[in-house]
Amino acid sequence: MQPSNTLTRRHADLLVLNGQVVTPAGTERLDIACLGGRIVALGELRGRWSADNTLEAAGLHVLPGVIDTQVHFREPGLTHKETLEAGTRGAVLGGVTGIFEMPNTSPLTLTPADLQTKFDLAQGRAWCDHAFYIGGSAVNAERLAELEQLHGCAGVKVFMGSSFGDLLSDDDAVLQRILRHGKRRMAVHAEDETR
Repeated sequence: MQPSNTLTRRHADLLVLNGQVVTPAGTERLDIACLGGRIVALGELRGRWSADNTLEAAGLHVLPGVIDTQVHFREPGLTHKETLEAGTRGAVLGGVTGIFEMPNTSPLTLTPADLQTKFDLAQGRAWCDHAFYIGGSAVNAERLAELEQLHGCAGVKVFMGSSFGDLLSDDDAVLQRILRHGKRRMAVHAEDETR
């Protein structure tokens, strides 16, 4: 995004003024205009932009949101540990704007129905963008190319050690089947606990 240099006064939902903004070019003092939840201008915006809300950020760093690609919220089934709502709320408070949640819940996330259950549970309760991993295992290895294409699937998660139920893939032949069929994005816990 290029700095704004227009002389016409424009209107935004939010102006963040005088922040130390972290960009690919480095850190510099900038103003930020947001409209509809998106950044629409960076630069010296005071006097050129009006806004419904203004946040003075002098002395503060303004960072982009982070995507946490490995969270364990444990819903469904293990909500005494954490729920999707509580976990995503905590994520947002820490600057995380998107999460990929692990498949080691109860039931495990191995099928399209399991994935849909998680989306149903997150509906209206998740505080940030979210996607869910499908677990790669012996019971679904041949279907992984299809499963990983499901809407909202973050990819395939493989557990080679310290997991439970059908998620544990510590057999080389099973691991080869999983890796052969998963094509898109695979995340692997690559522990060998037998050595």
